[in-house]
Amino acid sequence: MNYLDSLGDGWTIYLWLVVGALIIAASIYGIRWASRNEQFDEDIKYLVFTESDKNKMAPEEYAKSRQVLNDQRASRERVLKQQEEERNRAA
Repeated sequence: MNYLDSLGDGWTIYLWLVVGALIIAASIYGIRWASRNEQFDEDIKYLVFTESDKNKMAPEEYAKSRQVLNDQRASRERVLKQQEEERNRAA
């Protein structure tokens, strides 16, 4: 505690500035990661529906949910293939 008492007045503002800068940097990194990994998809809500929900949904909503599901499967296959190619290049 003596060390903190020996510091002059106003040192805590610098601590807050450093912590704030780290939080902003982490937020920017997180947003960048999310945009590169297809995390900003508004249609993600349609993935919770299954075939048994067909009679509970409007036909266009059901068709949209099936299209989104097929798009997600294609994206998953593309990403898995890309990861496999990267592993093969590294080996």
